[in-house]
Amino acid sequence: MPRRTLLIGCGYVGLPLARELLARGDMVDGWVHSPESAMVLEGEGFRRIITGSVGQREAWRLVDTRYDLVIHAASSGGGGLKTYKEVFVDGARFINECQPQARRILVSSTSVYGQTDGEIVTEDSQAAGGNGPSQVLLFAESEGLRNGAIVVRASGIYGPGRRVLFEKLRRGEAVIDGDGSRWLNQIHRDDLVAAILYLVDHGQKAEIYNATDDEPVRLRDYYTWCAEFLSRPLPPYGPVDPKRKRGLTSKRVSNAKLRGLGWVPKFPTFREGHTGIGRN
Repeated sequence: MPRRTLLIGCGYVGLPLARELLARGDMVDGWVHSPESAMVLEGEGFRRIITGSVGQREAWRLVDTRYDLVIHAASSGGGGLKTYKEVFVDGARFINECQPQARRILVSSTSVYGQTDGEIVTEDSQAAGGNGPSQVLLFAESEGLRNGAIVVRASGIYGPGRRVLFEKLRRGEAVIDGDGSRWLNQIHRDDLVAAILYLVDHGQKAEIYNATDDEPVRLRDYYTWCAEFLSRPLPPYGPVDPKRKRGLTSKRVSNAKLRGLGWVPKFPTFREGHTGIGRN
């Protein structure tokens, strides 16, 4: 019998993940928030598309399959703290309640690490969740871990069609905040998909894994390389933005645990990743 898989979140990461699972022979049901998102998935080979909020009981009443694997790879869709709590904390609780027999993987974020001094961060480092969304993610992780889930903490995701800092440089809007010494941690979208699949095959229950590339990079060094790659001038220096999405953290996230399991990134640094995507 093919593995019955529920994939919650079928967007930038979830859709290529679904395609890989389908290619493996999984019977995949996708879960998205809106009918508009469901329409985008037509013809992709899903057995079924479920729509609604993963954090609301009414939507779970539509789920009549006992899944072998549930992957929670949803995003908040840019919503506030209430939406974050609904998607991640309430969603994790309903997964545990409604699919207790399934293996579970929760995709979280390295934003839960609040370190600011550039230290090397592993899965054993303190995760304090420096801002509201990060605190919510920690609650969701706790809910998943105590019920046997694997937690994947992804660093900043980039890839085809999504290179926020790179595109700011191209548009002439980039600013190197402060002295540019802040550390960035990134992972190519395809490497994150591969990491999740690797943990489906090799991961242990109730474990946390950092999914990030091999080389954290200082902001000024990132922009120096990108400016040369695009034949653009280096961006100007400016003040630190206190409202920056990932807070004011500066840390070097280690992928040693995931690499020790056998996962190897195709794009070990941002240089290979951006070169692979190209200048456009």
